[in-house]
Amino acid sequence: MSYPGYPPSGGYPAFPGYPPTGQESVYPPAGQYSYPPVPGGYPPAGGGGTYPAAPPSAGYAGAAGYPAPGGYPGAPQAGGMPPYSGGPGFGVPPAGPGFGGYPQPPAQSYAGGGPAQMPGYPSGQAPSPMPGQPAAMVQCTQGTIQAAPNFDAGRDAEILRKAMKGFGTDEQAIINVVANRSNDQRQKIKAAFKTMYGKDLIKDLKSELSGNVEELILALFMPSTYYDAWSLRHAMKGVGTQERVLIEILCTRTNQEIREIVNCYKSEFGRDIEQDIRADTSGHFERLLISMCQGNRDENQTVDYQKAQEDAQRLYQAGEGKLGTDESCFNMVLASRSFPQLKATVEAYSRIANRDLLSSIDREFSGNVERGLKAILQCALNRPAFFAERLYYSMKGAGTDDSTLIRIIVTRSEIDLVQIKQMFSQMYQKTLATMIASDTSGDYRRLLLAIVGQ
Repeated sequence: MSYPGYPPSGGYPAFPGYPPTGQESVYPPAGQYSYPPVPGGYPPAGGGGTYPAAPPSAGYAGAAGYPAPGGYPGAPQAGGMPPYSGGPGFGVPPAGPGFGGYPQPPAQSYAGGGPAQMPGYPSGQAPSPMPGQPAAMVQCTQGTIQAAPNFDAGRDAEILRKAMKGFGTDEQAIINVVANRSNDQRQKIKAAFKTMYGKDLIKDLKSELSGNVEELILALFMPSTYYDAWSLRHAMKGVGTQERVLIEILCTRTNQEIREIVNCYKSEFGRDIEQDIRADTSGHFERLLISMCQGNRDENQTVDYQKAQEDAQRLYQAGEGKLGTDESCFNMVLASRSFPQLKATVEAYSRIANRDLLSSIDREFSGNVERGLKAILQCALNRPAFFAERLYYSMKGAGTDDSTLIRIIVTRSEIDLVQIKQMFSQMYQKTLATMIASDTSGDYRRLLLAIVGQ
């Protein structure tokens, strides 16, 4: 796979200040997975802590090892699911069953199962299903950047040329174009610019811009797959490894995205990503990342509740139920099951262990493998909340982790940034735009806010 103009002759220049020192924590695309509707709702209305009744043909209501509602030790009764505390981050979940305070996705997040007006969609419209995917299982996600109507690549190329020609730079004109075009449209602008002026748009932008606004605009002009591959390469290049970048990308992508990233990494950088991971990581964390690189996660959206029960029991016996931890069991389940299936497993686990699975991973693991396993589960439970947390901590406290902030805003801008903004406000009692405005300045702030939308 090749991306025209990437890297430019002489190689793609490093972004200023990248890799950043100190913390590093983000993630790019596709929030397609969430918990599919179950007839009668899941859990039943008013019964936050009970399993849904199964149709007799399923045979699992009190049969085949599937306990009846309330049949687990310490299982919560109706209304027993603890409410989200509203505190920052996910932290160590409170004791007892449930999802450890992890905020639930916006209500009615599925086409066919929600109210007439779905968040972010006009007149209740929902996205079209992928081929072979039931319409009722398409999650309503939406980016803040949409493809511009009446798009004219040549006209945009001319606007950018005028903005950079002569003395000074019209940064606002550049912002107006790049913040309101899809990534595919930006690639067309880049090609039109070279055709019309015989010059490389990326090189011209670099000569006119600097600092964080340069990094942000160059990221916007990278093809999405290349940006992920580039981020992974720079996370492992040179002294030290930015493990959080590896977790963010490899633990959150769809199978197709993973495979495209692996191929791009090979074609653009001439390197095998598995070999680089083995050279830069070790132990159970290395094995988890290698598993992620295969792009073989089950993506069947149908939940097998019997398997969820069996997996939950298996995880309990591999961790809380024994002295020591069988790390390979956690790797196998979390690396191979679909996200909807993992969400059902989390629910079942809380009833078996009288503790949620995120809390058990806190107790059984540490370091990067703990962060990787939790990232997978958090995405299964509520992907927008997962990215909202990363954004919050990129700006919290002294200084700003600009590379993390840029990476999340850019990679989620066409996928689910609308939902991320909603979760951010719910979790931190302030808007994402407010926090960005207080932590950034100048053209950098104006471009970020233009992407995020007010």
